[in-house]
Amino acid sequence: MTQGAGQGPVVNASVSWRPPQQGVLPLPGGPGGAAPPPPAAIAGEVAQRTLTTHDLPVVNRAQHNIAQDNVQDTPTIVQDTPTMQLSRLSDPEDDLPGPLYVVGDVHGYLDELRAALEAQGLIDTEGHWSAGRARLWFLGDFTDRGPDGVGVIDLVMRLSAEAAAAGGYAKALMGNHELLLIGAKRFGDTPVNSPAGTASFLAAWRLNGGQPSDMERLEDHHLAWMSRLDAITLEDDHLLLHSDTTAYLDYGTTIDAVNDAVTGVLQRGDTDECWELFRKFTKRFAFRGETGRTAARELLDAYGGCRVVHGHSPIPYLLGEVGAEDDGEDGKPTVSGPHLYADDLALAMDGGVTMEGCLLVAQLPLAI
Repeated sequence: MTQGAGQGPVVNASVSWRPPQQGVLPLPGGPGGAAPPPPAAIAGEVAQRTLTTHDLPVVNRAQHNIAQDNVQDTPTIVQDTPTMQLSRLSDPEDDLPGPLYVVGDVHGYLDELRAALEAQGLIDTEGHWSAGRARLWFLGDFTDRGPDGVGVIDLVMRLSAEAAAAGGYAKALMGNHELLLIGAKRFGDTPVNSPAGTASFLAAWRLNGGQPSDMERLEDHHLAWMSRLDAITLEDDHLLLHSDTTAYLDYGTTIDAVNDAVTGVLQRGDTDECWELFRKFTKRFAFRGETGRTAARELLDAYGGCRVVHGHSPIPYLLGEVGAEDDGEDGKPTVSGPHLYADDLALAMDGGVTMEGCLLVAQLPLAI
């Protein structure tokens, strides 16, 4: 409670205080003593002796056990040991957010994910969160093509809880392969209205690297977790999303509107509506080429931030290096880190782990 106008000083009731005990002599001016001081002087002296919890030291009784015959004219103030423990003030740095990291497409490569997170100091050798207040965002596409998509989901879910307990966080965004897996599990072979001729979600999932072992191990809590993922977020002036497309604008002109719209589509569970959402989130390459800067600026103007950070399109494809002469000596694409392009307005994070590239984990902002 703060001290208001016209109120006396605030007294902390948790500090024990008692009036002077017997043996503490009265002020001079009693019978046979000197004339008492004027009332104003007494008031001033008492005011100077007002006990507070801030400006009086703790007095040890043993240090002030003065002989009674030597203190005839001096009152003794005795204070017990405080009953309240004072905690230290928090370090201002404790209130600052931790460093920001992003993870590109994983696609079931659990071992590669663990190695990349450990290399950045985000997890320990046992796979547990070790980064304290750090902030970690996964950009989506946890399953399909690789050997252990459900294992990846389990790891991300566990790190989310462990990071929160340590004062940081590990969060994830919705990728097009999350939409595909949800649709395959929920709708199976139900026909969809697809101009490309795809018969169903299940057929599209198989065509795009769906692993039967993932489908067998997928449980309701995995589906519930994926269905609640946001599609887009803003962190430290970085606009984070999965797909390098402007199709997000079809679902709202604010971040909250887009996320609510995507969640709403999945909750309604209409097959064709879910298929349309999946189809739009599979679009790519919006920020490449002559119109790339304009497309990136369109998203930034709508949702905020200074740079779009995305996964979805492997960097070797963005650079046109797949099958080119400048591939690595063993024919593998060479990816050394995230790809900054579109006049520095877009940052690609899919290192092409599915094509023997690498799985990227990077701290933002990049040290350029």
